Amino acid sequence: MKFVDEATIKVIAGDGGNGCVSFRREKYIPFGGPDGGDGGDGGSVWLEAREDLNTLADFRATRTFQAQSGKKGAGRGMTGRGGDDLIVHVPVGTSVTDVDTREQLGDLVTVGQRLKVAQGGFHGLGNTRFKSSVNRAPRQSTPGTPGERRTLKLELKVIADVGLLGMPNAGKSTLIRAVSAARPKVADYPFTTLYPNLGVVSVGLGRSFVMADIPGLIEGASDGQGLGIRFLKHLQRTRLLLHLIDVAPHEGGGDPVTEARAIAQELESFSPELAQRERWLVLNKIDLLPEDQREARCREIVSGLNWTGPVFRISGLAGEGTEALCQKIMMRLEALREEGEPVAGPREPGE
Repeated sequence: MKFVDEATIKVIAGDGGNGCVSFRREKYIPFGGPDGGDGGDGGSVWLEAREDLNTLADFRATRTFQAQSGKKGAGRGMTGRGGDDLIVHVPVGTSVTDVDTREQLGDLVTVGQRLKVAQGGFHGLGNTRFKSSVNRAPRQSTPGTPGERRTLKLELKVIADVGLLGMPNAGKSTLIRAVSAARPKVADYPFTTLYPNLGVVSVGLGRSFVMADIPGLIEGASDGQGLGIRFLKHLQRTRLLLHLIDVAPHEGGGDPVTEARAIAQELESFSPELAQRERWLVLNKIDLLPEDQREARCREIVSGLNWTGPVFRISGLAGEGTEALCQKIMMRLEALREEGEPVAGPREPGE
């Protein structure tokens, strides 16, 4: 199934039922008085986060969702039946924005979380409500109010602890295949990853974290080059970024330092906040270098970037250094949890 991470839908809450004008008419009971009942309230529209959904693909076919309207009141003081609420299921990690006002209505980040996106109309009042000592036979009632109508933009941002960042063919998919059960496509040409992938990385009993792999970036991504930056939003919920760099020279390949700086610039253009997120440098594919050249090559890249943060040397394909990297990530995430920082935790994604 194609990964769909954006959708626009229309939600229509139910109208409130009208109030009733009625008078009690029974044999031997003169002047029975008003007995018109109120209408029923209209149903509201809710969004609910479900763990068994992974994309917004269902909204390609159905784009309008309408709750039931309330029924009209009746004589003998009978209140109209209220309309049922409508619950629309969305994946965990869906953010909701009103298209017309651009107001962010909410963020559904936990399983079972609900968000009311359209309020049902209020019921109309029957003429019983208007009787008084000076108005014993009121012939007035009120109509129900219309239900709220909204056009919403749904945007799915995957929930993961760690996000992989890098140029196409930097080895992100190979790494996530090596350390988790996820099986993204791997090939020797750019942009083999077209949609985000999630993998659960286990580093021991009861210790695991979620890793996200997104399509690679190139210089000019913020201007629409390559696959653009539309998938960068999937890194916004991550707590730690791994910037993968291919250290092995290859035909047609550019300078890794220049490419790494270009990606950092694209990250800044997309979101300054995301650009400031904790980021580790991961030098990948060291198995493709002769052993006597590895140290010098890695030092050259680190020095060229003026990098002062953590640096790891790995081979995702050969599995070299990946276990140590995952252990360090787990320790860092556990430290963040102790500090009260929100992290995704060991949630099992649907793969």
